[in-house]
Amino acid sequence: MTPDPIQRLVVELAKLPGIGEKTAQRLAFHILKAPREYARDLSRAIAEVVDKVKLCSVCCALTEHDPCPLCSDSRRDGKVLCVVEGVADQLAIERTREFKGRYHVLHGVLSPLEGVGPDQLRVKELLARLGSSLVEEVIVATNPDVEGEVTALYLTKLIKPLGVRVTRIAQGVPMGGDLEYADQVTLARALTGRREM
Repeated sequence: MTPDPIQRLVVELAKLPGIGEKTAQRLAFHILKAPREYARDLSRAIAEVVDKVKLCSVCCALTEHDPCPLCSDSRRDGKVLCVVEGVADQLAIERTREFKGRYHVLHGVLSPLEGVGPDQLRVKELLARLGSSLVEEVIVATNPDVEGEVTALYLTKLIKPLGVRVTRIAQGVPMGGDLEYADQVTLARALTGRREM
């Protein structure tokens, strides 16, 4: 027996992070009540993002064009590299308009309990990039939680022997908080007051 299309939609929506079954039902009924063109536009947008978005070959951010616009921008300072957990963190820092350097996106943090080690992150790409560039400072901008701190310490141990200055964003972002949800002023202060590791 084929599952009901509504139930199938609810099941697929519930697979999204932070979406439970009740929210998935609300979203499914919203889609059903909306004009047909809305559902078609939504499905086209999802298909397009899956087909066109890829990792930037330089910074590992998600992008339609390779290299991404930030890596292609000659006005950005190539001597300073900000390492972030994910693209949402990169966007949060960009919203502050304080950082003028370049980025590297790890796509996660070290979390042995969840089976996430260095091989699951974009650490090799970071080290290769540092070995073949003129980077003088790496700002580690992982979240101020246990996994973020462990990742920051791990990266520091790998990067310092390369003769590159390693700094950590300053406190100001609350412990256990996510960069993605921090306000612009807090993030700007954290970047300005970063410290040596």
